[in-house]
Amino acid sequence: MSGMESSLPGNAPAGKAFKIRLPATSANLGPGFDAAALAMTLYLEVEAEKAAEFSIQATGRHAEICGRLERNWLIQTYREVLRAQGVEASPLAIRMKNGIPLGMGCGSSAAVLLAGVALAAHFGELGWTADQVLEEACAREGHPDNAAACWLGGFTVAAMEQGSVHAVALKPKQRWKLMLVLPRVPLATKTARALLPEKYLRADAVFNVQRVALLTAAFAEGKPELLRVAMQDRMHQPYRQEVCPLLPKLLPLSGEGGVIGAALSGAGPAVLLVLEEGAAEAEVRDRVRHAIGDSEAEILVCGIEPDAVSWGG
Repeated sequence: MSGMESSLPGNAPAGKAFKIRLPATSANLGPGFDAAALAMTLYLEVEAEKAAEFSIQATGRHAEICGRLERNWLIQTYREVLRAQGVEASPLAIRMKNGIPLGMGCGSSAAVLLAGVALAAHFGELGWTADQVLEEACAREGHPDNAAACWLGGFTVAAMEQGSVHAVALKPKQRWKLMLVLPRVPLATKTARALLPEKYLRADAVFNVQRVALLTAAFAEGKPELLRVAMQDRMHQPYRQEVCPLLPKLLPLSGEGGVIGAALSGAGPAVLLVLEEGAAEAEVRDRVRHAIGDSEAEILVCGIEPDAVSWGG
């Protein structure tokens, strides 16, 4: 698979405690539906070691949800991967610090999937390469954009072909800030996907192909002047506005006052704004508050995570 190391960097001996840190991601970025994503400087950090029984100590965002043993996606993924390989799953004592908003289109599911697969590869002594960990996570998620960006960092484009993942990560040439505007009510990806049509007009498909090509060039060359047009979309955002009410209010900010691009973050409902280097954060916040009016929302500012996943013993 392109864009990946062939082995697990920093992989600790299987019997010892294991650590992994995975970034949030914002996928699609407008036209790059199921193909493009950004890694962001918000993280899920997991430490684990073998124990007599499963336990989770969770801190950070949504600690109550992350710390539940019942129907826990991290433990479920860990067990399922090992079961498929015919390996018994050893109980783990897990410590987790979560900085990724849940149900907001910020790649929380991809981060948990990758953590679960990596834990299985490590404690199950599967001997998997980094490629195999990513491919397993992508297969489970059904699309490669979030998982590839989470694993590789930077601006990532990815495609799947018969179980293989082809991905390339570009490190940003400019230090663009990212602003996430998160409404109070989360949105299930399944619900957002159900709103999309089965067929598209050729004109809309061409519109998106042009812009996702421009989007890749904009990140590769560090050209902020391209992002206003490059982040336009006709394939998913128009159909999701009814369940993502902040989107139509914030899209008009693109191209003005330090905002160089705007799009739904993943399947939503959060909206991602890309800010030019040196943009006045306080002024942009004021413009966002004015645009959304009485709508309640949390505003997070972060950066683009340029590096591949960090892990080890």
